Amino acid sequence: MELSYIPSPSRGVLYLGPIPLRGYAFCIIIGVFVAVWLGNRRWIARGGRAGTVADIAVWAVPFGLVGGRLYHVITDYELYFSPGRDWVDAFKVWEGGLGIWGAIALGALGAWIGARRRGVPMPAYADAVAPGIAFAQAIGRWGNWFNQELYGRETHVPWALHITSSEGGRVPGYYHPTFLYESLWCIGVGFLVIWADRRFKLGHGRAFALYVAAYCVGRGWIEYMRVDDAHHILGLRLNDWTALLVFLLAVAYIVVSSKKRPGREAVVEPGVSTAPADGAQAAAETEAAAETEDGAEPEADAAEPKADAVEAKDEAGSATKKS
Repeated sequence: MELSYIPSPSRGVLYLGPIPLRGYAFCIIIGVFVAVWLGNRRWIARGGRAGTVADIAVWAVPFGLVGGRLYHVITDYELYFSPGRDWVDAFKVWEGGLGIWGAIALGALGAWIGARRRGVPMPAYADAVAPGIAFAQAIGRWGNWFNQELYGRETHVPWALHITSSEGGRVPGYYHPTFLYESLWCIGVGFLVIWADRRFKLGHGRAFALYVAAYCVGRGWIEYMRVDDAHHILGLRLNDWTALLVFLLAVAYIVVSSKKRPGREAVVEPGVSTAPADGAQAAAETEAAAETEDGAEPEADAAEPKADAVEAKDEAGSATKKS
């Protein structure tokens, strides 16, 4: 008998009359709100306007949901298109199944469209929302707990996850709570990006690339622990190969970007001259400009009496000659 474990909810949906309230959907929605809220604060701190992050998220979130679902359906097509399966289930997002790789890829496309409409540089926007996305993933992973899915190998550790459902080929028992591992990892990634961004003044998409690289490291070992069905290539799960490839691309971007465009953007949104992070420098430049203008006026004023004196002297000389 297990003395301690993480219990699974008896069901992942509650009904408010005829309206289903699904835990998975709530986790996704809460995660989106957290990402937008934190992204807005970081965007304002970088010199952007309030509300810009939410305006662009209107494009990014729907694209991300579609991309996440497409990735899941394509990589696990046998769950929906094999004999005896109902292809209509491919549209039932509320039952779980969102691939983060597709969500980030297509979500980035939606964000690019929204950023382009606002005249905002996409890398700067990505840097602002990066830690919020990590925290959103941490919250969204709890949706897997409600659905009793994506757990790891069988174990008897005190924090084991107790699976009680036998639907979809599940075997009731005690397993590694990989959803919890990934949730905690994403929280760590979010704080890592915030710290590194403050410490090294990351810009031009490097904060976002750091988030991607750090997430891939954790996803690699967590994916290795999972026991749900997945395609394998050379003994590794498909998502492990994806994490490795994306990690290498993110690191390469950080290195190349640091050499080509060091520092952070001075302007992140049209109409805003400089970011608050450079406030001291901006204030100094403004003060210097004011001093220059103030100093120029007395100099000009001083020049006027000199010109008048020369002119008076010339007139006196002319008068002397005439006399």
